Amino acid sequence: MPSRTLDRRAMAVLSLGHLCVDLCQGALPALLPFLIAAHHWSYGKASALVLAATVSSSIVQPLFGHLSDGRSLPWLLPGGVALAAAGIALAGVAGSYALTFGVVVLSGLGVAAYHPEASRFANYVAGERRATAMSFFSVGGNAGFALGPVLVTPLALAFGLGGTPLVAVVPAVIAVLLARELGRLKGFRPDPATTNDDEDAGEPDQWRPFALLSAAVAARSVVYFSLMTLVPLYFVNELHASEATANTALTVMLAAGAIGTLIGGRLADRFGRRVVLRTSMAVLAPLIVVMLLGGVGVAIGALALIGAATIATFSVTVVMGQEYLPSRLGIASGVTLGLAIGFGGLGAAILGAVADATSLRTALEVVALLPLPALALALALPEGREHLRRRPVGAHRYA
Repeated sequence: MPSRTLDRRAMAVLSLGHLCVDLCQGALPALLPFLIAAHHWSYGKASALVLAATVSSSIVQPLFGHLSDGRSLPWLLPGGVALAAAGIALAGVAGSYALTFGVVVLSGLGVAAYHPEASRFANYVAGERRATAMSFFSVGGNAGFALGPVLVTPLALAFGLGGTPLVAVVPAVIAVLLARELGRLKGFRPDPATTNDDEDAGEPDQWRPFALLSAAVAARSVVYFSLMTLVPLYFVNELHASEATANTALTVMLAAGAIGTLIGGRLADRFGRRVVLRTSMAVLAPLIVVMLLGGVGVAIGALALIGAATIATFSVTVVMGQEYLPSRLGIASGVTLGLAIGFGGLGAAILGAVADATSLRTALEVVALLPLPALALALALPEGREHLRRRPVGAHRYA
């Protein structure tokens, strides 16, 4: 039976891997102003690169999750990090749009390979307070997204786009560390001899709540990825800030999200998953309006709160998904971290086209309305903690 207490070493390794794959994702939006300046690509083409990264890192995730539900594939942990790093390292130096598009897809596939298997092992090593523990795993990804612009901007300013391969140095080191830790991580997998059909019967998969949750995640993700894509461009073209200031604003949003993740996990374990999710969705629209009404300083301050409110729910929704589908951890993680989030990339591409046809401000005004459907869906969700309380005593297969 897996331990009921969090194994910090294992969680730290998994979180570092999460940091690296999401660093590769976070680096791409920060590259967009430099790619546009170098190649004179339109907002639509730039947004399509985010779509390529998001779809390739998300649509395939449930497939990897399904495969890992049938047979755990721990080698995907170092392999996913290495592939994600290789793709983003080439994105700045590929040259043509088609080749850039291709290596961005390659990087996304590495991200897709890592997330479901890493989320499965994060569940195994988490102990009983899963929302709190999952927040530690998620904060690695949040930190990675925030570090992406921090690494890319000075490298691109100092060396041009030719400096982007240096982004892959840290992920390469962590991929080696993950490979060395695989033997220990495998020890946390549940023993099949200790599980049985009675336990599965006591924890039925709840597909309808899971579908509602996935739709809420999709709506939230359109907001998130649209902001990731449009905020740097909004600061440069509408607020007339520098590229460095634009990427600083993006970094502030993502760094605040990392803090929000840690707080959100603890609040979810104490007060319930739905409370955190509903509150987050309720405050987003007013905060985005404040961002659009203010200057550079006000916009950065609003973005800090937006990041904290939005990203705080990522770990919460993963745990809820795993609780709704206790016998399908890989699929639950693949959908809540992947497929549903993929709609965010699609929404970002559509809003990039809206920005081309109208203005960046108009596109962001549309974004301000999008948290409302997510809030409506969150109001319809049953509470994950109630599901846990209905579990039979001693049924700790995934605790």
